Amino acid sequence: MSVSGVGGEERTDYSKAESRQIRQRSLRLLGSLVLPVRARVILTMVVVVVSTAAQVAGPLFIAYGIDTGLPALLNQNWMPLAGAVTAYLAAGILGAALIAWYTVLTARISQAILFDLRKRVFLHTQRLSLEFHESYTSGRIIARQTSDLDAIRELLDSGINQLVQGLLYMVFIAIAMFTLDGLSGLILVASLVPLLLLTRWFQVRSQRFFRTTRTASATLIVKFVETMTGIRAVKAFRTEESNRTVFGSLVETYRRTNQRVIQLFGVFDPGLVLIGNVTLAVILLVGGLRVATGGIAIGVLLAALLYARQFFAPAQEMAMFYNSYQSAAAALEKISGVLEEQPSVPDPTKPVDLLKAQGRVTFDAVTFSYKDDRVVLPNLELEIPAGQTIALVGTTGAGKSTLAKLISRFYDPTEGAVRLDGVDLRSLHPKDLRRAIVMVTQEAYLFSGTVADNIALGKPDATRTEIIAAAKAVGAHEFIESLPAGYDTDVNKRGGRVSAGQRQLLSFARAFIADPVVLILDEATASLDIPSERLVQEGLQTLLADRTAVIIAHRLSTVAIADRVLVMEHGQIVEDGTPRELIAGTGRFAQLHAAWRDSLV
Repeated sequence: MSVSGVGGEERTDYSKAESRQIRQRSLRLLGSLVLPVRARVILTMVVVVVSTAAQVAGPLFIAYGIDTGLPALLNQNWMPLAGAVTAYLAAGILGAALIAWYTVLTARISQAILFDLRKRVFLHTQRLSLEFHESYTSGRIIARQTSDLDAIRELLDSGINQLVQGLLYMVFIAIAMFTLDGLSGLILVASLVPLLLLTRWFQVRSQRFFRTTRTASATLIVKFVETMTGIRAVKAFRTEESNRTVFGSLVETYRRTNQRVIQLFGVFDPGLVLIGNVTLAVILLVGGLRVATGGIAIGVLLAALLYARQFFAPAQEMAMFYNSYQSAAAALEKISGVLEEQPSVPDPTKPVDLLKAQGRVTFDAVTFSYKDDRVVLPNLELEIPAGQTIALVGTTGAGKSTLAKLISRFYDPTEGAVRLDGVDLRSLHPKDLRRAIVMVTQEAYLFSGTVADNIALGKPDATRTEIIAAAKAVGAHEFIESLPAGYDTDVNKRGGRVSAGQRQLLSFARAFIADPVVLILDEATASLDIPSERLVQEGLQTLLADRTAVIIAHRLSTVAIADRVLVMEHGQIVEDGTPRELIAGTGRFAQLHAAWRDSLV
């Protein structure tokens, strides 16, 4: 089950059964992360036990030095005191050395787990189908890789240390106290009652607040990322003021949730100090009276006071661990939810190799719906012969892009089959599918790197000669040569150094070098001006030669280069013919063409 919310929000209103499932899912993920480093974890546990024991032993040696070493020194016997001092120093040095080793070991374990988790999230989100990415906002995915992983890192780097060392420290101190003096040990144990009550009070109230804080943080990141990603729309529609109001409200929510957490610590921390001081005072009072009557030695009382003072220091650190734990637990739930997502377009278990693709595409009784209650393509029958260029025309929502996504296998049909050269795309080996079918979209996205790198995306092992040849074939070579460093020019995100038409030419060069047998152009010229479109049209002639092509276009000038036009309405093909035949008729395409021709006058 996914943790996805509606409209980009994270759900927090889980039922008990859902919460149990989420915890089990998180534990499975945690177990799989720890398993590869289990040997180092065991070594770390041994090191921390020995180091904590060495640290706790100090007051015992002090008590021995005072009660045994000092009287012996009065009798000119310095050996007991020297032995106590030597043992105290040795325990301190051993404890410090082991703590240093423990810190290094935990850091290595932490980094190994985080490396594994970061890689899993990145690789898994890449494998997920387009359906996931169209519903799961980019801001939320970024939050998984940033704030959520940072919360887990904080827990692994310091929180676990605080918990393990704190628990061991308190247990070893309690054992040492009972070894020294049973009554002082009982007083210390009695102090656990108010300590546990206070901790439980803190736990119950903070659990809800910490989860709310994580949700508020993630919502902030989502809003920020979406605003920056869509900054052109923000500027175009002058939404800065409304964004300021919305973001200010989110910041205020985040501030309030953090304020509640701080207020909890404002009660919890002083409560710990009060319990510790009262316990110390009781041990001092009872122990002092017993020293006066000869019940215990003064060195034992001093050691008991030292232990009592040290006993409550880890409790404060463990409270901070709970802070880290709650944040990390909420983060792990969200990350495990993403990792539990399964591709809606899975790879075949027994893939069929396509030895030599021809490019014949067939829709065999295909029905498709994004949701069960809304059919987009009802029982579509279509055959596109190898080497034919078809143009898809129709109103918005007619099903043109859906048909293209099915050919690219971004989605699978609800019923029926889409075939390439008679092979169901669901059975085709992924490497053959990606090599045979390429889609060029309207956005023409350019990645960080050089112009050559972006063209070579279609063929990662391409030589510089092949890259230049692809650019020349689609008419991009001249403008690339005019760039500051030619093919080695760095492009900004979204191709900020080149125009829209030039970006589209680069995307054509990328498709050309990939050399697919089926090429899909989804509104590839929709955002271009007339001069840019003419430039791109020249590149299209070369790009479409000797391959099956599907062109989705609103501009009928692009449609003119097609061998065949399909007019779609409500997921059905209502007209099918050559551009010349349909223009000469009286159907939907003829009307569209007449309207377009009139608009040019």
